[in-house]
Amino acid sequence: MSAQGNVDEKTVVSAYSGGLDSTFVIIALREKYGFENVVPVIVDVGQGDEEVQTAWERSGILGIKPVFFDAKEEFTQDYIFRCIKANGNYEGYPVGTSMTRVLIAEKCVEVAQKVEASAIAHGCTGKGNDQFRIETTVKYRMPHIRCIAPVREFNLTRAEEEVWLSKYGIYPKPKRGKLGGDVNMWSHSIGSGQVEDLQSHYPEDYIWAVSPEQAPDKAREVTITYERGVPVQVDDVKDPAEVILYLNKVGGENGVGRIDMLEDGMLGLKSRELYEAPAATILLKTHADLEQLTLTKDQVKLKRDVDKIWAEIVYHGMWVHPLRRDLDAFIDSTQQYVNGVCQVKLYKGNADIVRRESRTSLFSPEMRSVKRAGFDQRDSTGAVKVHTVQYQLLGKLER
Repeated sequence: MSAQGNVDEKTVVSAYSGGLDSTFVIIALREKYGFENVVPVIVDVGQGDEEVQTAWERSGILGIKPVFFDAKEEFTQDYIFRCIKANGNYEGYPVGTSMTRVLIAEKCVEVAQKVEASAIAHGCTGKGNDQFRIETTVKYRMPHIRCIAPVREFNLTRAEEEVWLSKYGIYPKPKRGKLGGDVNMWSHSIGSGQVEDLQSHYPEDYIWAVSPEQAPDKAREVTITYERGVPVQVDDVKDPAEVILYLNKVGGENGVGRIDMLEDGMLGLKSRELYEAPAATILLKTHADLEQLTLTKDQVKLKRDVDKIWAEIVYHGMWVHPLRRDLDAFIDSTQQYVNGVCQVKLYKGNADIVRRESRTSLFSPEMRSVKRAGFDQRDSTGAVKVHTVQYQLLGKLER
């Protein structure tokens, strides 16, 4: 018996998407690592039926039987909704892939515990961020289990991996565009690190967001209802996962959600990253606006700092860190006030809020408007005098 209990040294669980890296991993686990029982885990986080079907097809060619999880609802409720409440944005990126890697790792752990696997494998390279996110989660849940990363350990290029797959009659499928990428229902990472210059553009790689030039000439309006900081209805759509998918569709049709940015990765290396995230763009904007309407000035000020830390934690693979849960406790406390409706006009890449209302609004025009009496302005005289005292002292000192 090992430190982790009874394990089968010949059994390994592997995160499996059906893509080049994860398919190579299945082959390597059997041919190079000597595992007799390889258990692939497919997790549907909204990558689309086509990608899921490819995973099933390739697993059939390899003679393996994956464990499948439809995790779209779980991803929405437990991850995306937390991201919305935290206005989760890292340098302009709505931390989509960052969160899916944690959920995928959690499912691999769940399967590994059931089959008493001795190791968990993944297809992350040694140059990216996902290796940290997956292995941190795995080691937190199963401290003594072995983590295997064949792509990293063999130091392979994509071309070298393709040679391995060709031996099994598996060849690269036509990409959606020039680069391909990683898709989940919260974001589409285009190229996933393949963009090597600062000026090239890849319009054919966007799957949701059309260019502003291709968007309709007539604006589209959507109405979003929030309760306790999360969207509970968009137009007539109420199912949590369907809300996200719906906004990806209507937002993308109107050119909303394209992101072209420079990103500071976990290894301290800068990369140019292309994303599209119509639903995230719309929801993060409207949620932050509703917070501005319903939270006090001091709550908003502190929460923006907390939100920034939250996004950095998630991006850097620290989802399971106690600090993230501590921040969530504060964030959840503020969200009891974040209720209301936002009406958004989508037009050629823009998402403009045209109407907002809330039963917990702090907007008081009868007090602030210069058109109304509100309160006796003379009451401010003493406050202004006290406020200026320190500046009188400073002025004398500097002179």
